[in-house]
Amino acid sequence: MSATSHSRAITRKSASNLALAFVLLPKAKRDGMSALYAFCREVDDVADDESAPVEYRRAQLAAWRADVRRACEGGAPELAVNRELQPVIRQYRLPFALFDELLHGVEMDLDIKQYTDYPQLELYCYRVASVVGLLSIEIFGYRNPACRDYAIHLGKALQFTNILRDVRADAERGRIYVPQVELARFHVPPEEILRHQYSERFRRLAESMAERARGFYRQARETLPAEDRRAMVAAELMGSVYWRLLRKLEARRFHVFGDKPTRLSRGHKLLLILRTWYRFVSGAVAPNYGNP
Repeated sequence: MSATSHSRAITRKSASNLALAFVLLPKAKRDGMSALYAFCREVDDVADDESAPVEYRRAQLAAWRADVRRACEGGAPELAVNRELQPVIRQYRLPFALFDELLHGVEMDLDIKQYTDYPQLELYCYRVASVVGLLSIEIFGYRNPACRDYAIHLGKALQFTNILRDVRADAERGRIYVPQVELARFHVPPEEILRHQYSERFRRLAESMAERARGFYRQARETLPAEDRRAMVAAELMGSVYWRLLRKLEARRFHVFGDKPTRLSRGHKLLLILRTWYRFVSGAVAPNYGNP
């Protein structure tokens, strides 16, 4: 059995956009990212399990924190995913502080149902998305420390896009990530979102939030060091996929309350994979997202 078989099974089962990006990586890095992704998927699933009491989920996440600490500190982790992750942690020197920060982000979902303002929301996005980016670039390999800023900006861009896409799904869990100050500014009562009620007021609110997301895409585009572009091919594919998703949401005027979330087709994703790979092998410089 492969040393990363459990993690790879979780990655395959998820069929997520993040897992999709791994196809552009060499096998060793692909296996490393599968192990990291499996950890992220598992702790996120713990927080999202509405059938379990909050305090039980909190205890489960505390157990994950203690176990990944053992993995980072050279101990013997008990959980299968962390046992598979430990060689990756060792090889790429992934610090416990980043896993701890990620878990703090996941734990925010246990305590916060509505976010007050953009600073609070951006802290959440940093913890659950940018931190994953900071861990990922260690596996991808980079030379310029500015790549860390790129990971932070791109992580926030992707998470803002996720939030805009998943307004209905989050509302079904009683969560509203759109900041309360923005709801008030655009005169959108929280009850309308919880009832899945679309309006022109909501469209204007979503457009305002999308503009902030576009700002993060632009910052990522501008801060990615030229010497690290090839190493960041998987991250750049993620940027391209989520940028197209944001544009698709815009084309639909952010009507996100239907039964099915907005997605890119399998063919569109395949095209983006091929286009991203071609751009890198041909030496294209500018990222394929964040353009006006």
